[in-house]
Amino acid sequence: MRVTTYNAYRDTIHNLQQRQQDLQQIQEQLTSGKRVAKPSDDPVAAARAERALATMTRADAQQRALEASRTVTQMTESALGDAGELLQTARETLLAAGNASYTDAERQALVLTLKGVREQLLGVANRSDGVGSHLFGGQGSASPPFVEVPNAPDPVTGVADPPTRVEYRGVRGDTRVATEERLGTMIDGEDTWLLAPNGAQPPDPTTVSVFEVLDKAISALSASGASGDDVAAAVKAGVAGVDHSLSHLLSVRARVGEALNRTDRAELRIADTKLAAQTERSNAEDLDLVQAISDFQNQQTGYDAALKAYSMVQKLSLFDYISG
Repeated sequence: MRVTTYNAYRDTIHNLQQRQQDLQQIQEQLTSGKRVAKPSDDPVAAARAERALATMTRADAQQRALEASRTVTQMTESALGDAGELLQTARETLLAAGNASYTDAERQALVLTLKGVREQLLGVANRSDGVGSHLFGGQGSASPPFVEVPNAPDPVTGVADPPTRVEYRGVRGDTRVATEERLGTMIDGEDTWLLAPNGAQPPDPTTVSVFEVLDKAISALSASGASGDDVAAAVKAGVAGVDHSLSHLLSVRARVGEALNRTDRAELRIADTKLAAQTERSNAEDLDLVQAISDFQNQQTGYDAALKAYSMVQKLSLFDYISG
């Protein structure tokens, strides 16, 4: 086979260009720290990296949802704690009102305390979550979920006693966050505040509203000239109702606390998932720096050798031989 001078030049130039491209590619990898910069570099590794990135994106979205859930759940737990303290105050006030030595005027001062507790409880029940909704709004309530409505007057006396009652105007049910865990944001306010079991044995389907309990106690203790037996009966009923309501709120608070624990566990699992995805992505596309430096040095040595070979091929032309 005859090898012309042109063919030798062409092959040598092609070899030099190829080696130069390889050297440039490794230089780019060393600069970026990435072995796979585009799918054509390694289609299989690029697909692995893309799947890992999608997993990381989902994990980030779930993390944001968990953070929103934790914030609202912590606010709900705090609100229930405040409600528990207010009911304890109501219980102590009721017990104090049962003092047989108290005059009507002294008892009325305690009634004012009970009215203040009721007003504060209503404020807690309507507490905002800080972003336009309410902690106990259920599945959504732009306006306060608990409202005062007038009671119908007694057909005999023509007087409504108590004059108002609290109704729930939210949307019953809980709201959930978009995660694999069943974690909520807002909880059912009617179940929390108006549907406390009455504690009867055997269980009675009748329920007790925390506001109704206080309204009845306030009404009974406000009556002037009430006998000692009437006062004692009102205090006994009021304390029993407060105890049932307090027990129910404590059980709701325990569920909320468990939800916070589940949020913490879910956050750990999401963090593990994200870390695994980050590792997978790194394994798929990141550069082995030690290996890359070794490859670069080998490519550079080969390129230098090719340049020397080219310089030797240039001296093999017939004109160079004749002129020599």
